[in-house]
Amino acid sequence: MEARIPRILIGGTGSDCGKTTVTCGLLSALKNQGRKITSFKCGPDYIDPMFHSKVLGTKSRNLDIFLCGEETVKYLLARDGEGSDLAVIEGVMGLYDGRGFKDDSCSANHVAKLTETPAILVVNIKGKGLSLAAEIKGYMEFMENTIAGVILNNCSLGMYSIYKELLGRNGIKTYGYLPRVEEASIGSRHLGLVTAEEVEGIKQKMDLLGQAAAKSLDLGEIIRLAESTKPLNFRDFSLKSVGKEPPVKIGIARDKAFCFYYEDVLELLEGLGAELSPFSPTEDEHLPKDISGLILGGGYPELHIEKISQNKSMLEEIRLALKKSMPVYAECGGFMYLGETIEVKGKKYKTVGAIKGNSHVTKGLVRFGYKELKANVDNLLCKKGEGIKCHEFHYSDTDNYGEGFTASNGRGKTWTTGILTENMYAGYPHLHLWGNPGFAKSFVRACRNYRR
Repeated sequence: MEARIPRILIGGTGSDCGKTTVTCGLLSALKNQGRKITSFKCGPDYIDPMFHSKVLGTKSRNLDIFLCGEETVKYLLARDGEGSDLAVIEGVMGLYDGRGFKDDSCSANHVAKLTETPAILVVNIKGKGLSLAAEIKGYMEFMENTIAGVILNNCSLGMYSIYKELLGRNGIKTYGYLPRVEEASIGSRHLGLVTAEEVEGIKQKMDLLGQAAAKSLDLGEIIRLAESTKPLNFRDFSLKSVGKEPPVKIGIARDKAFCFYYEDVLELLEGLGAELSPFSPTEDEHLPKDISGLILGGGYPELHIEKISQNKSMLEEIRLALKKSMPVYAECGGFMYLGETIEVKGKKYKTVGAIKGNSHVTKGLVRFGYKELKANVDNLLCKKGEGIKCHEFHYSDTDNYGEGFTASNGRGKTWTTGILTENMYAGYPHLHLWGNPGFAKSFVRACRNYRR
């Protein structure tokens, strides 16, 4: 099948070069022109899409080749980008940074080549003169890519003309610049950017970025570049039927403490018949009524641990629901929440206690990166021997990882992780269920069986 989606990818020379700032500024400026924009983020990151959605007022999606596979990534881009005037894809880390050091697999460059999307490279000019041209030439000539030109970040109007002339002499096209907008700064924490919900005046900040981008980016040339793309060829993986059964109501934790979800996964579950009912483990005293399953996503439970641990009625209702064998899907922060305690700054706070184990906040990343999982037992999500790919990113550790899956990384190391039973998945790994939709079908089926 074919989809006509004008598109560009905003890549970068590395983390902290300004990809997200430039992307948000560009999205805001295009939105203010009245254009219908869809945004995407390469890789497994949850936080950048939250900022995209705040700019657009719509959902933003992830494109992760490792978690989902090449054909599924093309399908999701085609499906989610349908009807858009333009799709903007933000890269991850440096343009060529992917799964490892041997090649660019699963990188932003891999996504750009796979989808035949032209890339614009964001370059931070700070501390660079003539060397800027050498750096960019290195990126353009390092390996096969779709780089069409650059955007200069943290650049003034006066300096832009100088850099533009320098780069032009070296055959490098510029698509504008973005000055530093102090009033629109966001800040960061141990998992990267703070979430959009936590930034005071987020919409005003995004508007300021959009105004700056409208003045300093060459929007006309960027749009022409996006419209020059070929139609996207893809295979249709849409669900042919969701069956005749009525929807099954599933509670999903959604608040400041539990906010890491892939929107495509939630739509997959809804397509299979899930009616997702949001609740707050932090603020709500009770679970939604008449639910037949629970989803507890990742996030920042450690930052809201006092309110979470003091919400006794919610803790007790979740504990009782699991005692009654209600199906539950809990990953990362949700997994920590189901344990007995979470330790923060030397103090232990009681949590649900549905599974044995204590977690504690750490100063560094633990078990970070992509993994492949294979089930050691029949369970809520799959049969023994079946598998899925995952990603871990957490500044915390536990004394009970579980033995449900055997995990392996790209360096040949293996270990066990995840608590798997007939009614539970709980573990640190983040799963993208489009990587194996059978896991999603099994979960919804289990919720239906529980309702019966």
